Amino acid sequence: MKFGPAPLDEALGGIVAHALRIEGLTLKKGDVVSADHVARLRAAGLAQIVVARLEAGDAGEDEAAAALAQAVAGEGVRVQDAFTGRANLFARHAGVLMVDAPAIDRVNDVDETLTVATLAPWRAVVEGEMVGTVKVIPFSAPRAALAAAIAAAHEAPVRVAAFRALRVGVLSTLLPGLKPSVVDKTLRVMGERLAPMGGAVVAEARVAHAPDALAQAIADMADACDMIVVFGASAITDRRDVIPAALLRAGGEIVHLGMPVDPGNLLLIGRLRGKHVLGAPGCARSPRENGFDWVLQRLCAGLDVSAADVKRMGAGGLLMEIVDRGQPRDGAGPHE
Repeated sequence: MKFGPAPLDEALGGIVAHALRIEGLTLKKGDVVSADHVARLRAAGLAQIVVARLEAGDAGEDEAAAALAQAVAGEGVRVQDAFTGRANLFARHAGVLMVDAPAIDRVNDVDETLTVATLAPWRAVVEGEMVGTVKVIPFSAPRAALAAAIAAAHEAPVRVAAFRALRVGVLSTLLPGLKPSVVDKTLRVMGERLAPMGGAVVAEARVAHAPDALAQAIADMADACDMIVVFGASAITDRRDVIPAALLRAGGEIVHLGMPVDPGNLLLIGRLRGKHVLGAPGCARSPRENGFDWVLQRLCAGLDVSAADVKRMGAGGLLMEIVDRGQPRDGAGPHE
C-alpha cells in the first residue's frame, strides 16, 4: 500500500487518510476521492491531499476484516458486516464465552495490520452482546498476511457455549442459630442466579447438618434434578467434613475441594450418578459475584469443570475485599 501526500490529480481513487473539511465539503477518513472531490479541493486552493492507495497483493480493510472475522468466529458467534476496517463479533445466544487464547495470540502475531480482541475467556454473556472485534489497522492488509492469519485461526477460536435449562435441587443443612430467613434468602438468590441461564430450582429440602441425614437427602434428590447444590450451615473445611462425607456415603465422588478464587475459596465439586453436586461456599448466599458463579455458569453451559480447570482460575481470581472478615487479606496473621 502506498501512503502519503499526493497531488490532487494523482489522489483520484485514493483513500482519504485524515478527515478534511473545507467550505461545502467534508471528507471522512476512509472516503474514496472522486473527480468532484478533486475539483472542489482545487477550487479551495489545495494542491495535495494525504491518501492511501492499494497495490497488487493488498486486500482492502473491509474485505480483510470480514474474512478474518469469519475465520475467528465459531459456534454461537455472529459476525457483523465490516465497516471502516472493523468487523465485530456478537453472541448468538446467552452462554459462556470460550476463547482459545493461544490461537488469538497466533493470529495477532502474524502481522501488525491485523488485530483480534475479545472479552475475557469464560465470561457469561447474553444474546446480542459484543464478544470480540477484528480491526485492520491501516487501510489494507497484505493478502499473504491475511491468509496466514486465517490459517492461524483455523479452529474458530471464539465460541459461545449456550446455557441449558437445568433443573437444580437445593439442599440446606441446619444447625441451631441458623435462621429460616437466611435459608429462604439463599433459595431466592439461587433462583435469581439460575434465571438468566434458563435454569430453575425444582426441588428443595432442609436437613440436619449431619453426614447420614445429608447423604440420604442427596440420594433421594438425585433422580429428580440435573444438578444438586448443597448450602451448609457451616463452611466446608476438609474433605472429611459433613458435606463431602455425605456425598461419599451417598455413593458419589469428590472432584475437587477449594478454589483459588476469593470470595469462593471453600467450594466443593462432586459427582453422583453422572450429575454434578456442588457444596456451595458461604459467599454464594449473596448475589455478588464469587467463585461459585464461575463454576455454576460453566456447568449450566454444558462444560465440564475438572480439578485442573479450577486450579487455573487463580489469575484474576481475586474478586473483592471482604471488609468484615476477621483477618483482612493484607493484615498479619492466619488467613481463610
